Amino acid sequence: MSNEYQRALGRRIARERKRRGLSQPELARLIDRSVAWVSQVERGVRKIDRMSVLEKLAEALEVPLAELAAEAPVVAAATEETPGSAGLRLVLAGAHSLRAMLHSAPVPPTDEIGPQVDRAWELVHESRYEELADLLRGLVPALETAVRSAEQERRPELFELLAKTYQACSAALAKLGEPEAAWIAADRAIAAAERAGDPLLMAAGAFRLGFVFLGARHFDQAEETARTASEALWFLVEQGKPEAMSLWGGLTLQRAVVASRLNQADEAYAHLARAREVAERLGDGRNDYNTEFGPANVALHEVAVAVELGDAGHALRVGAAVDTSALSPERRARLGIDLARAHAQRRQVTEAVSTLLEAERLTPEQIRNHRIVRQLVSDLLTMQDPPSPELRELADRVGA
Repeated sequence: MSNEYQRALGRRIARERKRRGLSQPELARLIDRSVAWVSQVERGVRKIDRMSVLEKLAEALEVPLAELAAEAPVVAAATEETPGSAGLRLVLAGAHSLRAMLHSAPVPPTDEIGPQVDRAWELVHESRYEELADLLRGLVPALETAVRSAEQERRPELFELLAKTYQACSAALAKLGEPEAAWIAADRAIAAAERAGDPLLMAAGAFRLGFVFLGARHFDQAEETARTASEALWFLVEQGKPEAMSLWGGLTLQRAVVASRLNQADEAYAHLARAREVAERLGDGRNDYNTEFGPANVALHEVAVAVELGDAGHALRVGAAVDTSALSPERRARLGIDLARAHAQRRQVTEAVSTLLEAERLTPEQIRNHRIVRQLVSDLLTMQDPPSPELRELADRVGA
């Protein structure tokens, strides 16, 4: 939604609310949203990007949906190419398994191919997607051939490496806003994990699939995937198996995000509380299956949930107290995005820009190619007139 439409919609909602004699808290109750959310929409600093929400507003305000839709066409996300995404899609498009079935090849030793899989995950966490695509262009065909050419006793180990590689590919594509391709990669990761005979690796694939559904706004599917996988793991969590605790925790944090996107505050904070208990049992210093699960990551998700629910004050308080030193640059930069969103909700433009610039120093590719950042910077431009040189330059870099 363009900024002009966003502001026009906010003015129209405020006008119709007053016409009906409703206060902001009364309208918030009618549409099952927070007062802060209503206030932000009316001020034009929060967009409405789901038709179901627009329908609720039209019903509560007793106006035809077409009248609100005329003010706020729900526009699809920008479709311009982001660096790395084309290369990753091509990796998935290749008929590597067919070639591998018809043409055997020497199987590389684990100590040669294993570090390449580890490197793929390093590049994901550093948001260096073009380098990742270059790496996977050779790694995926090599592994697809290896799992079919190897002796039977080596195949589980090689399928495990293949599953981890496809998980890395899925994680990157999900971050780049490519849900269809990310879904393919996640599905291949789960299939490879099953052939490796590793249920925890299958759960890690489900964890990646949850991010795909979140990015595509398929919240019911994200919840179902996370719920069923976490319930299957629970008996291992009760036994204190660390790897299962990490996966269960990551899946439960996904459920918290889903609940916040659906404006289910009580459920979101309940999931956070359960995840926090397990994280405290687990402690810091682990990164099982690249979940980065632990107390710090729970705090990062609490910030994201609070921002989504329109509670900027809570988000900023939690964000100020969290120790992110053990987290990857990607996770720290994502915290910066959420804190910048919280500052924007309070119309603190200078603080929001400063936070985004720090995040950009950590992971330039992520910040410059993130749909949420582009929308956030567009919002900041409407709040600051004239915009500061730092904001103008940032807007140029992210294409706002």
